[in-house]
Amino acid sequence: MGEKTLTRMDLSEAVYNSVGLSRNESAQLVESVLQHMSDALVSGETVKISSFGTFSVRAKTARVGRNPKTGEEVPIHPRRVLTFRPSHLMKDRVAAGNKR
Repeated sequence: MGEKTLTRMDLSEAVYNSVGLSRNESAQLVESVLQHMSDALVSGETVKISSFGTFSVRAKTARVGRNPKTGEEVPIHPRRVLTFRPSHLMKDRVAAGNKR
């Protein structure tokens, strides 16, 4: 597996090459999409991208955890966590090594 990480800049460059917007407009478009997704998740909405997957926020209740080194019990406070569930198409593409 490769160690490459896809960044905002990479996404902007892909939009620039595919759509034909200027580099600045491409960067603004990527930022706008990511901001809309973030805002929706913060407000508790689910973000579903067809053929890719679903991002959602899940509420976790308080519980008692344990420090593995000392065995000491530690309270874990209730919190909201971000989850991602890939679509079946995405799972299949990853399993096939993204070969077309």
